[in-house]
Amino acid sequence: MLNTLYPLLLQLPIGTRNPDDNSPIDLTSAFDVIVFIILPILVIIFYILWRKKKKKN
Repeated sequence: MLNTLYPLLLQLPIGTRNPDDNSPIDLTSAFDVIVFIILPILVIIFYILWRKKKKKN
């Protein structure tokens, strides 16, 4: 079974990023702060407000 799965796991297309190449979030970058902190908080707040508005109707 392992012999059939092993070749499938090795098929990473050339030119794509490897999952091991990820770097940590740089909180000194304004883009990273907006995308990873502010936008998720805004999405949660708008979802809660939308759900409350939907319950009233």
